[in-house]
Order: sequence, then C-alpha cells, then structure tokens
Amino acid sequence: MQYTTLGYSDIRISRICLGTMTWGAQNTESEAFEQMDYALESGVNFWDSAEIYAIPPTPDTYGTTEAIIGNWFQHSGRRDEVVLATKFSPVLWARGPGLADPSRKAVELAVEESLKRFKTDYIDLYQLHWPTNRPSLAGSRWWNYVPLQDSGAKARIIANIHEVLKALDSLVRAGKIRSIGLSNDTAWGMSQHIRLSEIHGLAKISSLQNEYSLLRRHIERNIIETCALEGISFLTWSPLAMGILSGKYLNGQYPPGSRFSPEVMKDQFHRFKTRFSPAVDQAIARFQNIAVQHGLDLCQMGIKFTIRHNHLSSTIIGATTMEQLKTNIAAVDIELTDEVQSEIAKVYHDYPVPF
Repeated sequence: MQYTTLGYSDIRISRICLGTMTWGAQNTESEAFEQMDYALESGVNFWDSAEIYAIPPTPDTYGTTEAIIGNWFQHSGRRDEVVLATKFSPVLWARGPGLADPSRKAVELAVEESLKRFKTDYIDLYQLHWPTNRPSLAGSRWWNYVPLQDSGAKARIIANIHEVLKALDSLVRAGKIRSIGLSNDTAWGMSQHIRLSEIHGLAKISSLQNEYSLLRRHIERNIIETCALEGISFLTWSPLAMGILSGKYLNGQYPPGSRFSPEVMKDQFHRFKTRFSPAVDQAIARFQNIAVQHGLDLCQMGIKFTIRHNHLSSTIIGATTMEQLKTNIAAVDIELTDEVQSEIAKVYHDYPVPF
C-alpha cells in the first residue's frame, strides 16, 4: 500500500480509501465486517463514511453505516488503526426542523450523534457533505448551475462559512475531531474557507472530496490547482463513475443487486439518468479496448488514473462483493504507462463530457 499525508495534518492515509456507503443497504453487517477486516489487513487505513449512509439515502437507513462501523470497532478493538472520515449531511430528516443545514448548533449535534454511532470519542476527518448556503454542483446539477446573484449573497454565504468554521474549530480544540474537510464544493467555496481560517486563526481544511473519474474530469483545472497550491488533499469519490465505468450497464443492462438496479435505486433513478447515454457507452467501449490491449483490468485502470499524480491524494473505492474489493485495492500497485495515458487522452479528447 502507498500512503500520503492528509492536507495540513500529520495524519498518514492510504492512497486507497475504503468507501462504506453500501453497508446497511446492499451489504449486510457481516459482509461489512469482512470488508473492513480485509481492507485493514491490506494496508487500507483510511475509511470514508457519512451520517446519511446507507445509500440510497432514506430516513430508515440514516446512520446505519456509521453504526455498523461502530459495531466493528467494538468487536475488533482496532479503532486506533483506522483513519476515520465522515460527513455532515444536510438532509431534513437528520436532526429535525431548523437543524438540517450547517450551523454551529447543527454541526455540534451531528458530531455528537456520529460519535455515538461510531462508539468512539474522536473522528479523524469531519467533512461538510455539500454546500447548502449556495447552489451545489453535487449530483447532476452542474448542467443547470446558476450562482446566487442577489446583492447580499456574498455576505450571507461568508457569514455562514465563518460560523461553521468556528464550530468545527471548537470541536478540533475539544479533541472530538482531528481535521476538517469539504465535499462537493467549488474552488471559490474552498478559497473562502481557506481565507476565513487564515484571517481568524481557525482550523484549516485538510481535504476536498469531489467526484472524479475517466468519465468526469472537469475538476482537473481550477479545483485541482487550488488543492495543489494550497496544500489540500484531493480525495476522489466514485473513481468508477458509480460503477458505470466497469461496463456492467452497457446496452441498457441493470444487473440484479447493482447500484442502479430497480430494487436498489427504487424511485431515485431520475437523479442519475444523465449518466446513461450513447456517449457514455462509446467512451467506455474505448476504455475497454485500451485495457484489453495493455493487459489491464478496466476497473483497476480507472482507479489508478485517479491517483496517478501526487496531488491526487487518495481515491475512495466501494464494493459490494469481496472479489470487487480485492480487485479495487490491488489497483494501487499497477502502472499506467505513457502509452496507456496517451490513449486515454485521445478518448478524453473525443468524449470530454460524456455525461
């Protein structure tokens, strides 16, 4: 396994991060325990969760994944070997009326509830799941993104960021969280957090977690530049484009038990329908050919692509089977030759935004 330092902290994280969102929905607790055992033995010490998990999110499964991890900590006694990350998720059914969006009270309450579910007294990395004080780019909303433009927008946004940063700083000082991060944010949003923490002497953000894959590369410019120059760890979520890059959904197929199968996705498929298109299928077919020609596993090629540079710190893998987990973890050890990367660049040129 390869390791790097998490942002401004002194925390060492594996460059493969164990994603946990299927635990409690697609995976049982016993299956989750098996994944955690294997990942840790393979050197994967960095695990990512969120209060909103399991996925797809519902009031009934809210907090389930964190509770499963807490049960494993209690069962194994290995909490101190894990760098544990989770997120504040701004959903209406998390904390009741008035406490959905980030505020000092909401964040403090959310951290306390996560600590109880995890059966621990500290969280290594606490992240804000997506911005709520302005339009978010999470999901497929980049197609219709319009920033706030009213005269008081900037002051209102900055005041909320400052309030939340103060809350997070107090939690760091209290030892309940060790470092803080953002998720699904923009370069501007990240810059405001950096600026306010410097002006007011508050805890600095150590990481940004955004979607990135062979099929979705829009963050390579302003987002990655900001992370690289500001010393912030970029964490990739969905390096396989929610499993689509594997090719299992080609030609309109939805394998039983897969993330986008009707029994798993239920009534939420409409949120992701832009991910399924002829352009996506054509790009995946090209990537499949590259992998075959160079003796690579397509999923491993996709995962390695997201950590091919040092400023791409760690990539979050998810798996519903042990076979998938083992393959995904092993991706850290493969090499992408200059020839492979050149051929990947040609596909990118032809399909820059397939979804």
